[in-house]
Amino acid sequence: MTHHVLIVDDDPVVRDLVREYLQGHGYAVSVLHDGASLKRRLDAERPSIVVLDVMMPEQDGISALRELRGTGDDIPVIFLTARSDVIDRVIGLDLGADDYLAKPFDPRELVARIRTVLRRRDAAVPGAPENRPPYRFGPFEVDFAARELRRNGERVPLRSGEFATLKIFVKNEMTVLTRSQLNEKLRGQAGTYRDRSLDVSIWRLRRLLETDPSEPRYVQTVWGQGYIFVPQGETGAAERAAWCA
Repeated sequence: MTHHVLIVDDDPVVRDLVREYLQGHGYAVSVLHDGASLKRRLDAERPSIVVLDVMMPEQDGISALRELRGTGDDIPVIFLTARSDVIDRVIGLDLGADDYLAKPFDPRELVARIRTVLRRRDAAVPGAPENRPPYRFGPFEVDFAARELRRNGERVPLRSGEFATLKIFVKNEMTVLTRSQLNEKLRGQAGTYRDRSLDVSIWRLRRLLETDPSEPRYVQTVWGQGYIFVPQGETGAAERAAWCA
């Protein structure tokens, strides 16, 4: 299967360079010079993934992504952002970008990111529906059959990757899971992964679950080991887990 990449960037040099490189690696490629017509283009053709620049005339990448996600469009998106634009990266991830790459970048790195995002999107098994009772913690309820998370009865929007990650955590409550174990459970194979997909999923989960994501109570970091899901939200559980390891 040939994957189709849509490049949205106002810089013709970047567009041509990336298009030529991707086509040389077997991808079908189309281009767009600004974000204003992105939604119309997606209505006309459906690429496998969008590579979206932040800084563009008429409509920037953040606004274009916000419009897409606001209509429920979950097409994979990789953000291109200036190296110093931390706020843009955070906003992009919060809006639902699958990954980001800072300019200037090596086209080989972009190909690696595209492959990772598409592979992750194809690996939907960990988040598949299950016929099992709902799981409750704090004000939240995980509905495995409907693949939904609710807070005080209200549905909390979760993407496939975040739901799959949460599902693994709740099935392994109070158990330290290393990054390797989490990646294996999410992707069905062992190995060392250098992409940020796991970090992105956990970052988004914390934004949804935690009162203060910088001091998480439910998804805690066990330094030097991995992560632990604490359904009671008890502070200090990660330190005790590290001590007992």
